[in-house]
Amino acid sequence: MRPIIPVAALLVVFGLASGVEAGQAAPASTACSLAPVAGVEQQLMSGGRQRVYRLFVPEGFSSRSRLPLVIDLHPSGGTYAGQAKTSGFETLAAREGFAVATLQAIDGRWNVPVAPDRADDVAYVSDVINHAAARACIDSTRVYAAGFSGGGRMASLLACRLNSRITAIAPMAALRWPGPCEGRPVPVLTFHGLADTQNPYAGHAEGRGAEWVESVPEALAGWAKHNRCTSEAIAEDPPGPLSTLRYEGCAGNAEVRLVRIDGLGHTWARTEIDATTAMWQFFTRHTR
Repeated sequence: MRPIIPVAALLVVFGLASGVEAGQAAPASTACSLAPVAGVEQQLMSGGRQRVYRLFVPEGFSSRSRLPLVIDLHPSGGTYAGQAKTSGFETLAAREGFAVATLQAIDGRWNVPVAPDRADDVAYVSDVINHAAARACIDSTRVYAAGFSGGGRMASLLACRLNSRITAIAPMAALRWPGPCEGRPVPVLTFHGLADTQNPYAGHAEGRGAEWVESVPEALAGWAKHNRCTSEAIAEDPPGPLSTLRYEGCAGNAEVRLVRIDGLGHTWARTEIDATTAMWQFFTRHTR
């Protein structure tokens, strides 16, 4: 059995400890009505198609504080219900004070790499942000995207094409560089198991076409270049199953960081690190 390392210690070791209180309103936030929503399906039109998503707004937080919003994206073939259970973001949100929108791809597959004859999922995400903000008290400067596998590839695409609205991303087992990308630097935290055979760390998955070509370090380097980081990749390999690859000196403090996990296959990391908590702590470091 691989050792379990306390989350608090990992957040310090990997530079993810937050100096921002969870649920704290951004300075520019204004008061608005905040009604709790207990993981209820929402319906909206996007691109002429009927779409759905799951919205969670926690109870017990002041209506005077706008809440951050985490966009949670399921893997290929998945559902919003399955992803809500996998990530556990709603459970964490109830304690920490943020909203969660868990989205649903048409036929379970996100349009990434983008095919022009399929649904515009970038526009769908933007529409969901608008829809959620009309029903909850959302801080538009703190909207984050996380996702597993195909959902993580979609989060990578959002950082490229919707970075005017997405503050930071945290893909699990899925970071891609969908460039060239315009717009602002985007903070990136990603996790990847070195025993992942579906999305191999070294890239070049057989039979996947353009879905999985470059290696994870190559994708990380693409984001480091976009974020105008000044350092070379810095590797850190302390004892235990976790190591990191990171870049420093990035424009706008848009850090770029990979957590590599020995022995982890294609799954959401829980045993070696509580990835959900680590993602949230990373998100609290960044605002637009």
